[in-house]
Amino acid sequence: MSRLVVASIGPASSVQDGGRLGAQRYGLTVSGAMDRLSLAAANTLVGNEPFAAAVEIGPFGASFTARDGAVRVAIAGAPRNADIAGSPVAMDTSVTLKDGETLTLGFARGGAFTYLAIEGAIKGEPVFGSLAVNARAGLGSPYPRPLQAGDEFSVDAASGAPELRIELPKPVSGPIRVVLGPQDDEFDDANKALFLNSEWKISATSDRMGYRLEGPAIKHLHGHNIVSDGTVDGSIQVPGNGAPIALMMDRGTSGGYPKIATVITADLGRLAQTSAGTALRFKQVGMAEAQDEARKFAQLIRNLPDRLRSSDTIALNIEALSDANVAGYAVSAVDAGTWQVAAEP
Repeated sequence: MSRLVVASIGPASSVQDGGRLGAQRYGLTVSGAMDRLSLAAANTLVGNEPFAAAVEIGPFGASFTARDGAVRVAIAGAPRNADIAGSPVAMDTSVTLKDGETLTLGFARGGAFTYLAIEGAIKGEPVFGSLAVNARAGLGSPYPRPLQAGDEFSVDAASGAPELRIELPKPVSGPIRVVLGPQDDEFDDANKALFLNSEWKISATSDRMGYRLEGPAIKHLHGHNIVSDGTVDGSIQVPGNGAPIALMMDRGTSGGYPKIATVITADLGRLAQTSAGTALRFKQVGMAEAQDEARKFAQLIRNLPDRLRSSDTIALNIEALSDANVAGYAVSAVDAGTWQVAAEP
């Protein structure tokens, strides 16, 4: 066994997997990765099951050091600078850390969450079949809380398998697609149109439980209290202040605010990767389209191994490169003798 030690890490980082399924009847939320595609991609790169436990890294930087042997890892998700001892590491690739080497990750760019999968997956004691951390409930393993410097994982020693990259589809742009309801009848046509036609921003107070949306106030027809009923990932509640909240992976299993719409499964990861302060819009689609997109998303996850490619890396000798004349014959802009051609006699 080897160890992977958390040398440094920012907030909003924890162990996540595919989620805690089958326990919502006990009031236990699913939790799990905010961006399931990125989790699956990172795991596929190192030969794990798609939704095996990995490190979900929040918007801030992190670093990880291999101890007691080499450790093979992969990163996917929100782009960020990554390097090992100053040598850059590409996103959506696997890489092996030699004993004592540190993988350093910078701040997320154009997203919120990056996933670090470890060959052989993270090991721990499942709680209702999952290692996924829900910090509010104190659930998860091996650390039922956000990760912090000094935490370490006992992991399989690196297999020595060839390094891989994965070719993912180009990111989808455009509005986040929603199906109206289940309580859209608690809002008149004008307020439903206001919700769909307005620009919204993710509040900085958002977290894994819910993304607060900043924009116009949505008014209820009959008040903001309903008989509490079940929620799902992507339910968009409208509380009494009229500011919608998109419920995310650590949501409560039930709620008493009307839900004006529900984000479709295929777009949940895209919503999760929307950074605080970034503008977004919503688009209404029908149930048939939502189901079709969910099937396509599930097929994409199943076919991820077909998207693996060899990671062709070239080690550059920087010192030799700096001594080489790679530009050819050099000229000086202020010395005409180096670039003017003398006229023939």
